[in-house]
Amino acid sequence: MSASGKGGNNRKHRNRFNRREEAQRQDRKKHSENILSDSKFEVNRKGAHDRPRWTAPVMPANPITTPDCPWCGKQIKDITVAISDRNTGLPIHFDCVLDRIVETAYLETNDTVCYIGGGRFGVVHYNNPPDTRDFSIKKIIEWELKDREYDWRKSICEYFSVT
Repeated sequence: MSASGKGGNNRKHRNRFNRREEAQRQDRKKHSENILSDSKFEVNRKGAHDRPRWTAPVMPANPITTPDCPWCGKQIKDITVAISDRNTGLPIHFDCVLDRIVETAYLETNDTVCYIGGGRFGVVHYNNPPDTRDFSIKKIIEWELKDREYDWRKSICEYFSVT
């Protein structure tokens, strides 16, 4: 026989464990009575609580406008990934801006242009191109001004901040 009561004949400890389980049941019962007394919750037949129903947010009535890119003349289908023009502030394809920076920047071997966030691009040098963990930023290109607010971004915010 084992003395720990985890295996074998543990009948002499059975009453002690039953009393503990009974006390836990009574505690749960007291706790559930407190919840039931709250008028916010409705109780169905089985005693479970109904949660408040989720209501979907109301979407704006007018659809998102899809302007044309002033640089290439094609329609900007996904306005959320557009970036603003330095001079005019109009939305431009992200790829159009990236291509223009690649054309104007002097790139050496193992260099590439990457978006580094906040309206900035960087000329990145990879010491070992297959291993992209080892890199250094050679030059930062500030494309968008941080303190400037763009009207076209304000108009699309209501579609993505509805909750």
